[in-house]
Amino acid sequence: MNKAYNAVITGVGMYVPDKILDNAFFEKIVDTTDEWITTRTGIKERRKLETGATSDLATKAAEDLLKTHNVNAEDIDVIIVATITPDMFFPATACLVQENIGAKKAWGFDFSAACSGFLFAYQTACSLVESGTYKKVLLIGADKMSAIVDYSDRNNCILFGDAAAAVLIEPTEDKSVGLQDSILKCDGSGKNFLYLKGGGSLNPPTHDTVDKRMHYLYQDGKAVFKVAVKGMADISYELMVKNNLTSDDIAYLVPHQANLRIIDATAERMGLSKDKVMINIDKYGNTTAATIPLCLVEYYRAGKIKKGDNLILSAFGAGFTWGASYLTWSMD
Repeated sequence: MNKAYNAVITGVGMYVPDKILDNAFFEKIVDTTDEWITTRTGIKERRKLETGATSDLATKAAEDLLKTHNVNAEDIDVIIVATITPDMFFPATACLVQENIGAKKAWGFDFSAACSGFLFAYQTACSLVESGTYKKVLLIGADKMSAIVDYSDRNNCILFGDAAAAVLIEPTEDKSVGLQDSILKCDGSGKNFLYLKGGGSLNPPTHDTVDKRMHYLYQDGKAVFKVAVKGMADISYELMVKNNLTSDDIAYLVPHQANLRIIDATAERMGLSKDKVMINIDKYGNTTAATIPLCLVEYYRAGKIKKGDNLILSAFGAGFTWGASYLTWSMD
């Protein structure tokens, strides 16, 4: 199908809380060491929001974008918040952000796909713009993972942090820039390896679900690692082959920041050197839906991305969900 428009990123914004939890903090509360965490994950620090909720993270990221790119909130058509830690089941976090920033003409919704959330929501946002119906879609990846992390679980508490990042997506008639292609997948057979069982319609909150710690994230780390390494690497390479891309054609891999070993394996499969891989897991840990846009914001503001650069975004998350997107950067 011939599209009238391509969808391009025209603005970025981010927010990370001030509170830093370094590896020394975890050495004091669980049986672990800085060396163990660093060698197995690549994480040195992560952020924690002490007061507030996911909507506060998302709002600050949106406000950062609006301010730095001189965008009027009333011009926003749609707000999408990718998150697995919404303030409440309803109303949607997007509605709370809409009120907070004064986007009076916007409608919106939340998108739940765990660590693949931003990638899946990015495809959705781009489709809304490519349809010609909407001119400005604000996409935010935001998670307050500290709200669902069990800080007595030594295997998982070290991994996650709180953050939000936002991108503004608009139409262009220039087909050489913007989203070029995506491959997205899910496999529900992975449901037993990474989940949060308490709180939904399957296991509504009760004294029993609280006592059984069912309102905290559970992850079988070894099982997830095994499929994530193959999933992210294979789908990223598949997208390259599909679009006749070589490693020389790609400026950056923008991977979900879950584990440095998974990132390294994906880059190796794609034939990319380390200087072509966006990495900030050492500073923020796994912020779930926020990791990919956080990388985009930081690298753009550091002047490391230029117009015309080809980027491959890649993620793997609970569901299982995974995917990769190929875009050509449009911002100067």
